[in-house]
Amino acid sequence: MLARVWSAALVGIDAVKVGVEVDVAGGLPGIVVVGLPDAAVQESKERVKAALKNAGYAFPMRKVVVNLAPADLRKEGPSFDLPISVGVLAATEQVDGRLLDDYLFLGEVSLDGSLRSVTGVLAIAATAKQLGIKGLVVPIDNAREAAVVQGLDVYGFKHLSEVTDFLNQPDRHLPVRVDGLKELSKAVFQGLNLKDVKGQAHARRALEIAAAGGHNLIFVGPPGSGKTMLARRLPGILPPLTFDEALEVTQIHSVAGLLRDRGALVSDRPFRSPHHSASGPSLVGGGSFPRPGEISLAHRGILFLDELTEFKRDVLEFLRQPLEDGCVTISRTRQSVTFPAQFTLVASTNPCPCGYFGDTVQPCTCSPRNREHYWAKLSGPLMDRIDLQVAVNRLKPEEMIQQPKGEESESVRARVQLARERAGVRFADETLRCNAEMQSRHLRQWCQLDEATSKLLEGAIRKLGLSARATDRILKVARTIADLTGDDVLQTQHVAEAIQYRTIDRMQ
Repeated sequence: MLARVWSAALVGIDAVKVGVEVDVAGGLPGIVVVGLPDAAVQESKERVKAALKNAGYAFPMRKVVVNLAPADLRKEGPSFDLPISVGVLAATEQVDGRLLDDYLFLGEVSLDGSLRSVTGVLAIAATAKQLGIKGLVVPIDNAREAAVVQGLDVYGFKHLSEVTDFLNQPDRHLPVRVDGLKELSKAVFQGLNLKDVKGQAHARRALEIAAAGGHNLIFVGPPGSGKTMLARRLPGILPPLTFDEALEVTQIHSVAGLLRDRGALVSDRPFRSPHHSASGPSLVGGGSFPRPGEISLAHRGILFLDELTEFKRDVLEFLRQPLEDGCVTISRTRQSVTFPAQFTLVASTNPCPCGYFGDTVQPCTCSPRNREHYWAKLSGPLMDRIDLQVAVNRLKPEEMIQQPKGEESESVRARVQLARERAGVRFADETLRCNAEMQSRHLRQWCQLDEATSKLLEGAIRKLGLSARATDRILKVARTIADLTGDDVLQTQHVAEAIQYRTIDRMQ
C-alpha cells in the first residue's frame, strides 16, 4: 500500500515542501530511502524501524521504499524521521491517514519512540503558512517556536504514540498557541549599562550616534583604554526589536540550531563576537549545505570584531560586499543561497603593534615601517565602509579612581529611539530602517547643504583624501546627528561633527 506524508527541507533560511512517499509491497524485507538523502536521512531507516518496534507497532516484514520528492533536492538532517514513521504506519493501516494532507510532519525519533527537537522549524512554519497548510506536527520542544507564526495549528508531542493518537482522534488534542507580540513585550534587557563607564565622553557620543543611525564603528586606542568595554555596551542603547525583526532574527537562529533554550522568539538584538582566528566561511557562512555565518547571525544586531588588525586581511575582505548590500550570497554547484546580513559592524584595534602609538604615558617602540605594515591589513575600501572612526585615549589618573558618573543606558536609549522614529517618518514610503541604509538618491533629497557647509565638506575631502563613499558616509552620520538634535535640515555643526569621525581613516 502507498501513503504520502508532507514534510519540508531547508534551503538556506527558506524551506521547500517535501513529499515523503512510503510504499509497502512484496519483496525481500528491508527499507530503501531514495530522493537524494544525506547520511543522516539514510540512517533514519534504522531509527524508524527500532522506534516503531519499541513503541509497540508492527514493522512490515516486506520491502519498504521511501521516496523524498522532489528527487533533485538534497535532503539532510534527522527531521524526516517522524514523517517516515508516520508514512510506514499509514501504509500498513495502523493509523488513520485522513489528516495527512493537511499537516507537515517534522521531528527526530529516538529508538524508544520519543521525539527530539530539530532545527529550522520556524522557517518551515513560515513556508507552510504561505502554502496554505493547515498546521504542523512537531516535537514538543519545537512547538512554541513554530506557533509564533499566526494562522497555523501547531501540535507538539513527546512520543510517537501521541502522534498516532492525534491522527486517530484529533479532537482530543489542542494546538499550541503563542502570542508573539506579548512574548516580545515581556522581554527585559539584561545587558551591560553605560553608567559603569568612566569618562570617554567622545566615545560615548559615538556609540549614541552609531545606535541612532545604524552606523559602523571602530575604536582605536592603547590597551586598557576601554575599547571593548564600550563596544559591549552598545546593545543596551539600541532600540528593541520590532516583531518583524524578531521573526527574521529567530528564523536565522532556528536554522543555525541556536534556539533550543531561547524560547519562542529572540527578543534581544544579536551580539556576535567571533575570535580573530575565524575563517572566511565562518564569518559569511558556507559548507556543503550552506549555513548562516556570524554576519547573518548578527542580522539586525551587532558584529563585534575585537583586535581587528589580528584578523587575516583576506578574511576581512569578505565583509566588504555584505556591508554594502546587507546580504550575502553563497553559490554552490547545485544551488545558490542568500542569507540576510544587515548588521552594525563594531571593531576595536590598537594603533600599532606595541599598542602605544600616540599614548601620552607609554612610549611607542614601533618603527614607521612596522606601523605601516600593521595598518596595511585594513584596506581602504573596508575603512571607507566604517562610518565612525574614534580614537579612545587612556583615562586620566583622576578619572580612574572616581566613581562612575556616566549617563545610564536607558536615557541614551530614549534619545536613540526618538531619532529612529524621526528617521522612520522620513522613510515612510521607503524600505529603509535607519540612516546608514540610505543610498545616493536619499542623500540628495534629505542631506542638502548650504554654501558654507558645502565648502567645509569640500575642504575636508581635500585634506583627508576622502573617497566618494567616505563622503557619503559623512553625510549619513550628519543626518543622524541632526535627528538626535531634532533638526530637519543639516547644519554646519552637524557636518563638522561627522567629519571628526573620519580623522583616522589611514592612521599609520
